[in-house]
Amino acid sequence: MRQILGIFALPGVLVLAGCASMGGGTSTNLAQGSTLPQPKPMLQTASLQPAPAQQVATAQSMTDVTSFIDPAAIGLLSPKERTEAASAQFNALQFGRPGAPRSWQGDRGASGNVTVGPYVRVNDIDCRDFTHTVSISGQSYVRKGTACRELDGRWSVVS
Repeated sequence: MRQILGIFALPGVLVLAGCASMGGGTSTNLAQGSTLPQPKPMLQTASLQPAPAQQVATAQSMTDVTSFIDPAAIGLLSPKERTEAASAQFNALQFGRPGAPRSWQGDRGASGNVTVGPYVRVNDIDCRDFTHTVSISGQSYVRKGTACRELDGRWSVVS
């Protein structure tokens, strides 16, 4: 029985002895605290891509708010009000919870809110229904539609 155990133990000892003597060109002994060679740093392509916050800001600036607001209200809004409406529209579509309105307030008294529905995938594209209500001098202007996120991140109205 001892001879059988000795036969099976010998290959294990030889394998371990071989591992201890192997080194990638340098003699290292892990028992003495040496470290393994460090891999060479690779070019990081992630640094070539814009940061997520930058991508969102770029997409937001490219989203045209005029297609999300009733055309009768567009000419009545100041540039600041258009910017506020565009920001609310983009953020509602990008981050909003279904049914939770996102409000905005302008500099000349106009205000509005945007409500979105749940995400719907259409041909691998994210789409959402929206309702954008603008109030100017007591009158409400409502635009409903469906917006889809383009490959560059901006949202556009499809219906």
